[in-house]
Amino acid sequence: MNSSYADSLLKKINAREARVGVIGLGYVGLPLALTFAEQGFPTLGFDTDPVKVDSITRGKSYISYVPHARLQEASARFSASCDFARLAEADAILVCVPTPLTPQSDPDLSYVEQTAQAVKATLRPGQLIVLESTTYPGTTDELVRGILENDQLRCGRDFFLAFSPEREDPGNASFSTRTIPKVVGGVDEAAGRLAVSLYEKAFSQVVPVSSARVAEAVKLTENVFRAVNIALVNELKTTYDRMGIDVWEVLEAASTKPFGFMRFNPGPGLGGHCIPLDPFYLSWKAREFGVTMRFIELAGEINVAMPRWVVGKVQTALNGLGKPLKGSRILLLGIAYKKNVADTRESPALEIMALLEQQGANVEYHDPMVPKVPMTRHSPKLAGRPSVRMDEKTLGAFDAALVVTDHDAVDYELLARIVPLVVDCRGVYRQRFPALAPKIVSA
Repeated sequence: MNSSYADSLLKKINAREARVGVIGLGYVGLPLALTFAEQGFPTLGFDTDPVKVDSITRGKSYISYVPHARLQEASARFSASCDFARLAEADAILVCVPTPLTPQSDPDLSYVEQTAQAVKATLRPGQLIVLESTTYPGTTDELVRGILENDQLRCGRDFFLAFSPEREDPGNASFSTRTIPKVVGGVDEAAGRLAVSLYEKAFSQVVPVSSARVAEAVKLTENVFRAVNIALVNELKTTYDRMGIDVWEVLEAASTKPFGFMRFNPGPGLGGHCIPLDPFYLSWKAREFGVTMRFIELAGEINVAMPRWVVGKVQTALNGLGKPLKGSRILLLGIAYKKNVADTRESPALEIMALLEQQGANVEYHDPMVPKVPMTRHSPKLAGRPSVRMDEKTLGAFDAALVVTDHDAVDYELLARIVPLVVDCRGVYRQRFPALAPKIVSA
């Protein structure tokens, strides 16, 4: 590094004196900020939501898998603010803001752009800015750099810019933020070395790559791989269903092969902040180079169609009992997008609930992690609905139950005993309660 600013920042990083600023204190940003604070860095979190900032100040976590004690123990080195003018205090600024899609499935980088403008307003020499939000290759060194750079502050000389994709997996007991390997790529060599040095102090393993564009492509590749394979197994499920073959039995047997097979499970559709969205960032960018990513587009069509397929299975199963879907009382088990977390972002359960109600069904839900439906972009009319109790009296009022999210804290045996029809999207009964499986409709 030939920049005096880079040398000075590197010394601060090595001494753990560099102040780390984290923008966006959600499912990615809060664990990231806590990780740096726990490793000895003075850390300042930023969010536009004063409720989150107040909660952090009081030592109360708003994320189910981040315990209150963790916030309280980190309070000596971690604080939060809504005052983005304080970004000037940070030596390294890590950006963890949403990157959703527009209604036309194009990238919506408005949060990244607004954040870059906020950083620009206080940008000073010697700062490192790292984008962690999942995006298409070129975002960091085209869009973000274009906003930040001017005649007085040059990227690579006065400030430094890198990309390091978040790899958070909510609810995964085997991996924490710190223990998941961290891919890091700089816009230039100096930025890459600084970012690697910073993350090496907080993460168990850092994986340097040659550029920010490679790092951006790494995250997209990981999520495209998952989206395509989930679509494949969902298509197999619908095909085998027509053939009268149990896809769960097929998968269990196929998984005994010790090579050449990687198991993916089918489900009611994709959820979460990554898999339903990220592949379309790559397919959108690919069109700039005259390339159509057919696997991504086809996988998207299959996965998006799954909630309607599930509703069709419920309707068919009710017909078998001589009941119409219209007027039937349906209980959804789980509205979070994955088991044992409270995150409902892009959850297929919300679409399934809306589709069932469009067909005239009376729908309620039980989710031990989500006491009421939060406000969401796609299902605002469902916001505020409460989770119903799960006891014999409550269950006895339903005509059918639909297992959408397989939380552990659910009495599935009670459900199967009381409700006359149970439709299982997750293979819960096949995998955990095989004796009950013959009574259950697989979807």
